[in-house]
Amino acid sequence: MENPVAIDLVEFLNASPTAFHAVDEAKKRLRSVGYEQVSERDDWKLEAGKKYFFTRNHSTIVAFAIGKKYVSKGAYLEVGVQPYGGGLWHTWFDRDLAIAGRVIVREHKDGSESYSHRLVRIEEPIMRIPTLAIHLDRCLCWKFYIPCLICAELNKPAADNGSVESGSSDVKQPDGKTNTNQKHHPLLLQLIATQLGCEPDEICDFELQACDTQKSVIAGALKEFIFSGRLDNLCMSFCSLKALIDSTSSESSLQDESGIRMVALFDHEEVGSDSAQGAGSPVMLDALSRITNSFSSDTKLLPKAIQRSYLVSADMAHALHPNYMDKHEENHQPKMHGGLVIKHNANQRYATNAVTSFLFREIAAKHKLPVQDFVVRNDMACGSTIGPILASGVGIRTVDVGAPQLSMHSIREMCAVDDVKHSYEHFKAFFQEFSHLDTKLTVDI
Repeated sequence: MENPVAIDLVEFLNASPTAFHAVDEAKKRLRSVGYEQVSERDDWKLEAGKKYFFTRNHSTIVAFAIGKKYVSKGAYLEVGVQPYGGGLWHTWFDRDLAIAGRVIVREHKDGSESYSHRLVRIEEPIMRIPTLAIHLDRCLCWKFYIPCLICAELNKPAADNGSVESGSSDVKQPDGKTNTNQKHHPLLLQLIATQLGCEPDEICDFELQACDTQKSVIAGALKEFIFSGRLDNLCMSFCSLKALIDSTSSESSLQDESGIRMVALFDHEEVGSDSAQGAGSPVMLDALSRITNSFSSDTKLLPKAIQRSYLVSADMAHALHPNYMDKHEENHQPKMHGGLVIKHNANQRYATNAVTSFLFREIAAKHKLPVQDFVVRNDMACGSTIGPILASGVGIRTVDVGAPQLSMHSIREMCAVDDVKHSYEHFKAFFQEFSHLDTKLTVDI
């Protein structure tokens, strides 16, 4: 049976090879249902019952919908690369690789010069990280290799294939022109320029990533799985974004809402979140502050609003691996198709506590949605999420959850189609019902 949410996720994954593309795709989906973009550089004039979003660095996006009843209460041509986060790097070997990212382009219009942010995606396989033959590497000693940029002129003399000649200040491009930009090889610049429809010397700088050319798919004997890169954490990003959009799409969806429904998709989660647009930055607190200030100048209202708020930190979880079952506690073995996993850790690697877990379970029980629990084995290190960062930095009640998956951080991960549907439905129910459920809690809790 076809699962429309899973199909939509696969389309989202295939449109999002980098964080910049994911944010751009999120913007398109938000705009299509009436969300208005605001800028952090401008004063905000927000209205109850309307929907907004803003971006930071084009790689973090925050979207929110304000309830109508809301009041402020509260010898090869190689490409230099850097590994990002803790990847399963051996899974990148011998794969057909493309590149994607953003480019800063110099433009000339009406006699004036300006600079634009442009997305680029070269989908053809132009790079590869070849492994050494087993005959030459019997010990299978892995190390990080540099991708080779595949071209037909590798064996030509340096001056013929576009390299910088000794004593020359200019770089010869494949089309015979010269370019004074010596930071990058002219062949790479030409490929990017052709894709963008500009000249190589108009490229000021860029941030590019190597990407697998294999598309995300729904697969398995019964079409019960999704095979894809970047499931961690585009899967939860997609499910939460879709839940926000669908929970605010009808005319009456915000009519009785006394709170604000929000999604924040942060950059740099895999490397500590310490950046201007990461979860460790003021972006969340800035958003909350500016929203409340749009409705009241009382500075005491923001702390009150934070105390009435609730954060679902959604990051993928480790499913039980059939070949490594001993890596999980006997009574904490998240399984595929078993629903969202609530994560617990006494050392605050996850921000879940009894109250936040209870609230999330209540929503699941009402809608007959499955949930699972995860506690890491006592003798193993525990990963973390942005949950503790936001909980400690903002002071907001937080639960850490995630859909179970295998092959986390591999170039090709997998999760269950059912869990995509469960996650979406759970998040959507949370948006629709939390404000009412929260009123049933006593103030002490």
